[in-house]
Amino acid sequence: MQLTDLNSANDIGANSLLVELGPFRFLVDCGLHPKKVGLAALPNVRRLDRTPLDFIIITHSHLDHGGSLPVALRGQPHAPVLVTPGTELLLPRMLRNSCNVMMRQRDELNLPEYPLFTFSEIERLENRLQPVVFGRTRIFEKNGDRLELTFFPAGHVAGACGVRIVHKQRRIFFTGDVLFSDQLTLTGARFPEEFFDILVTETTRGRTVPNPAVTRASERDRLIASIDEVLANGGTALIPVFALGRMQEVFAILHAARRTRRLRDVPIYASGLGLDLVDYFDTLAKKQPTIRFRKSILRELGVQPLRQTLVPGREPGQRGIFVLSSGMMVENTPSYALAASLLARPANGVFFVGYCDPETPGGRLLATAPEQPFHFPNLDFTTPVRARVEKFDLSGHADRDELLAFAKARQPRAVVITHGDPPARAWFADALAQLKPAPKVIDPVPGETVTI
Repeated sequence: MQLTDLNSANDIGANSLLVELGPFRFLVDCGLHPKKVGLAALPNVRRLDRTPLDFIIITHSHLDHGGSLPVALRGQPHAPVLVTPGTELLLPRMLRNSCNVMMRQRDELNLPEYPLFTFSEIERLENRLQPVVFGRTRIFEKNGDRLELTFFPAGHVAGACGVRIVHKQRRIFFTGDVLFSDQLTLTGARFPEEFFDILVTETTRGRTVPNPAVTRASERDRLIASIDEVLANGGTALIPVFALGRMQEVFAILHAARRTRRLRDVPIYASGLGLDLVDYFDTLAKKQPTIRFRKSILRELGVQPLRQTLVPGREPGQRGIFVLSSGMMVENTPSYALAASLLARPANGVFFVGYCDPETPGGRLLATAPEQPFHFPNLDFTTPVRARVEKFDLSGHADRDELLAFAKARQPRAVVITHGDPPARAWFADALAQLKPAPKVIDPVPGETVTI
C-alpha cells in the first residue's frame, strides 16, 4: 500500500489521505484546515488530478474531514463519494454553512478567492454521494483485482465511521475520528474485533493524560453542578460548543438534569448552525438506533434563539445559560462575543466541553490565570479574567489510552498516526514502539508518499 498525506502539516488540519492499493486509487477524507484561511486551508488537491480516483471516502461531516470535497471533485468527475446515510444528510448542510461563512470573510479578510466553492457545486455534489450502510460490504473490481470496503460506527458524531479495507487477504483499518464510549445522543464506536495488517489511527488527544477516576458520567455531573452554582450566584453560564454533535449533546445533558431537578429553571439561549442541525438529528434518530436525540428536547427546555446584541464588557440583558458556537471560541462567533461580555464578573462561568486547540482563543483562555488580562483582538478589547473558567472532559474523541489499547488488541504490522499535533503524535509513536510485538510506526511527512 502507498499512502500520501495531503494535509499541509503534521497537525489536526485539512485531513486527506491518498491511498494506492494494487490497481485501486482512492481518497480517505478531504477536509479544510480550521486554523487557516484562503487557499492555504485546502489539502494538496492538485495531487488528485494526475490519475482518476476509483472512489472517495468521507468518514464524517465535520469540515476538517469533508470541507474541501467540492474542490476535489472538480478534477474527479466520475469518482463516487462513499458516505454513511448520516453523513449523506449532514455533509451538504455543513458545506452550505461553510460557503456562507467564506462569502462573509471574502470582504472581511480581503480574500478574493473566497468562496472556495459555490452552492451550485454543493448541489451537484449531493448527487455524487453514495450511502453505505454500517456493516454492509461494498465490493470494487478492477483489472481482475478485488477490494472490499466496510463501514463501522465510530461514535464521535452522527454518521461517523471507521473503514475496513480488505485487499489480497490484507486488512487495513482507518479509525477516522473515534469515540468508544456512549454519549447521551449517540452510541460509541463498534469496531470489528479482528487483527489488522495496517491500522491508520487518529491521535487527537495524545498530549492529554487521562485521569482514571474521571468518567463521562462524572464529568456530566460536574458540569451541571458548576452551571447550577453559577446560576445560584446570579451569574450567567456560557458553554461554547461545536455546532455538529456537541450542541445536541449539551442540550441532552441539560434536559436530563432538568428532569431530575439538578438544574434550576432559567432561560436557555442558543445560536448558530447547531440549532438548524437539531432537525437533521431528529430525522436521523427516526431511522438509526445509534442516534438518540429528538428535537422535542428543545421545546421541553424552552430553548430560545439568541437575539441580543453583545457588547464587549457589557453583560447581556438576560441572564441564564448560553449554548453558543463555536466550541473553541474562535473569532467572530457568538461564544467569542459573549465571553468578552462575561469574563470580568466573578459570578459568571465559561465552561468548555470538548477539545480546545491551545492556539485558539478558547485554548488561550483556558491557559490564562485568574485576574490576568485576556485580549480579544478582533474586538479590540481586553478584560481581566474573573469569571469561572473550566474544562470538562466530554470530548468526542477517544483518549490516548483507549486508542493505544485498541491498537494493541488488533496487533497490526504497521500503524500510521494521523490527525494530531506533533506532541500527540510523538506520544503515540513512543507508546506504540513499546508494544510487544511492536508495530512499525509511520508518521507521514505531508506530501511524501510512503510504502507500507
